[in-house]
Amino acid sequence: MLTRNCLLLFLWILVDDGSVFSLRPPLPPLGRSRTGRERARSLVGPMRNGAAGFQRVKRGWVWNQFFVLEEYMGSDPQYVGKLHTDLDKGDSAVKYTLSGDGAGSIFTIDQTTGDIHALRSLDREEKPYYTLRAQAVDIDTNRPLEPESEFVIKVQDINDNEPKFLEGPYRASVPEMSPVGTYVTQVTATDADDPTYGNSARVVYSILHGQPYFSVDPKTGVIKTALPNMDREVKEQYQVLIQAKDMGGQLGGLAGTTTVNITLSDVNDNPPRFSKSFFHLRVPESSAVGSAVGRIKAHDLDIGKNAEVEYTIVPGDGGAMFDITTNEHNQEGIIILKRPLDFETKKAYTFKVDASNAHLDPRFQSFGAFKDTATVKINVLDVDEPPVFNKPSYMMDVYEDTPAGTIIGAVTAQDLDASSSPVRYSIDWKSDLDSYFDIDPVEGTISTNELLDRESIAQHNISIVATKLNSPVLTSRVAVTVHVLDINEFPPELASPYETFVCENAKVGQVIQTFSAKDQDLPTAGQQFSFKSPKEDMKNKNFTIRDFGNNTAGIVTKRSGFRRRLQEIYLLPVVIEDNGYPPKSSTGTLTIRVCGCESDGSLLTCSAEAIFLPVGLSTGALIAILLCIIILLVIVVLYVGLRRQKKKETLMSSKEDIRDNVIHYDDEGGGEEDTHAFDMGTLRNPKVVKENLYRRDVKPEMKRGPKPPVSQDSADIRDFINQRLKEHDMDNSAPPYDSLATYAYEGNGSVAESLSSIDSLAIDLEEDYDYLNDWGPRFKTLAGIFGEQSETQSDSTTTENTH
Repeated sequence: MLTRNCLLLFLWILVDDGSVFSLRPPLPPLGRSRTGRERARSLVGPMRNGAAGFQRVKRGWVWNQFFVLEEYMGSDPQYVGKLHTDLDKGDSAVKYTLSGDGAGSIFTIDQTTGDIHALRSLDREEKPYYTLRAQAVDIDTNRPLEPESEFVIKVQDINDNEPKFLEGPYRASVPEMSPVGTYVTQVTATDADDPTYGNSARVVYSILHGQPYFSVDPKTGVIKTALPNMDREVKEQYQVLIQAKDMGGQLGGLAGTTTVNITLSDVNDNPPRFSKSFFHLRVPESSAVGSAVGRIKAHDLDIGKNAEVEYTIVPGDGGAMFDITTNEHNQEGIIILKRPLDFETKKAYTFKVDASNAHLDPRFQSFGAFKDTATVKINVLDVDEPPVFNKPSYMMDVYEDTPAGTIIGAVTAQDLDASSSPVRYSIDWKSDLDSYFDIDPVEGTISTNELLDRESIAQHNISIVATKLNSPVLTSRVAVTVHVLDINEFPPELASPYETFVCENAKVGQVIQTFSAKDQDLPTAGQQFSFKSPKEDMKNKNFTIRDFGNNTAGIVTKRSGFRRRLQEIYLLPVVIEDNGYPPKSSTGTLTIRVCGCESDGSLLTCSAEAIFLPVGLSTGALIAILLCIIILLVIVVLYVGLRRQKKKETLMSSKEDIRDNVIHYDDEGGGEEDTHAFDMGTLRNPKVVKENLYRRDVKPEMKRGPKPPVSQDSADIRDFINQRLKEHDMDNSAPPYDSLATYAYEGNGSVAESLSSIDSLAIDLEEDYDYLNDWGPRFKTLAGIFGEQSETQSDSTTTENTH
């Protein structure tokens, strides 16, 4: 490898006209055109004659990439390459420096010669290349002689990684009986070596174990079947070992392996097969209908749904007695009993059963029919059975009140076994707690034990037990329903009390009333009634009975010209008979009233008083007359009341009397401040009342004595008022004089004492009335009046004192 690198370096020097490599700015990648390389040389180098900056210098050979082998195992550092500049004259005046990826730790440079070495072994899979920068500087001044130049050291790959299957081990499945070349699965191996350099990463697949059943494509790793008709039932699992080798599969390449587990999936290529062609079963005759009486099974080598078996009974001799179903868990055929077995009738049944697949594969139908047939024989075993009644249930009818001991029916049971044992009968006491019935233990006849009442219990449900004489344990039961029939106990009667009338102008043969009947006996649905007149009333010349035949009848007139004045009420007897057993009948009476009617037959009146009214006077006219009389009476009462009211008002008609204001004052005006209603001064000053003033509303009959003067003392006022009240109470010619007494004296119980203007004269004129303002808004008006009086009296007192 070192020789190869030296040869490449030598050839490159020849291509570049023999010039040495000089340090330069970053160059274009390897493989660019020479024009690009010449453009890179346009950078100026250090200027001569002491001029500042760089002057253009002649470049050496163009190279921007070095190679170093990975996994170098030599004892000396691996030589990478050499850096040189045209300014280096060999006098050790130039110093080379190195920086970038791994400078100093991985790569080192000889500062004098520019030789680059790798200090340790490198791994391309860890880092494929390193980017470094080199520069030439003056060894004395440390001044750069050229701009910094960048180059790449690439790690050259060697075949040090084997192919690896990252997803192994693999699992795959392929249907059995598949043709050659059927795709199974694909495996993939990866190589960490450089795929762009050599054959280190070129992988070739091969099969190490698994032939001749499977094959693998060397380039793609696709696994396919290599043998036809591989049978899952022979071998289901295959383990295939696949190898991946690099270097194109050549010698010296590295290899990796993986395991592929291949399973043959099932297809329906096998029909079900019975293990034997004849099945013998034994079934007791007492087996219940719908129960399983036997099991058979056909085996199928397939699995899953391909092994599902359907069983069918071939129509034949015994197939109608049985049915067969499939157990989904173990694919057994379960034989079901469809009809009761009877050993005495038939002792054996033989039939054939087919077993076939439910899901067929059309590819294998050419192999033949996918089914198998077996014969099943079932022997019926004799079982000692209980007696059997000849009916599943019994129904009997008996009339109520039937005498005790009367036979109402019989039950029959027999032993169908070969022994034919006698049967004994009994009544289950739980179904007949009151012992209404009895049964003959040998004959099975049922009789009444007590009188039955339909109205109490209309239906009896009893259970009869039949027992074999030689085997008391074997019993059977049957239900007996006894219907108690109703006896015609109640006679029919009229359905309701009918209110019947006949018009005075009724015609001959007219149906004036339709009526029906009722009966307390049951049922009501089938009752039939007939109606007729009694024999002694057959000569009735007024009315007759007509039976309509539908449980109704009608009253028919036999003449015309009925008159209430002659006869108002007729009584018509009717005979009602039912169809019960025995038949019952009764006689009802219909009351017929004679009424007045309109010409169209509408009823006017049926009352007896109407007979004495004028003929032709209707009910409406009578009502109108009564209303007029009531209205006249109301008017007269109102008139008399108004007249009496006017007489009372004339007694108090005088408006000059002061008391008229008190008695008739109904105006909600200003109270005592309202001086328009009456003279307030009269109430405030009782002394101005004239002593000889008489009432003007009543004419005085006797001369009244002089009235004593009114004192300011409250006791005098009380005596005065009481005296006047007595006088007027004794006076029958005038109303009582108590209206003024209410205003004159309030009584001692008042908190404000007397508020009357009469009593106010007895109070000291110089009394202060300001306390009335503290009594609230109700006394606001009174406080104002007396407040004005105080001010007036104060002014008059001041005036008198002045004079």
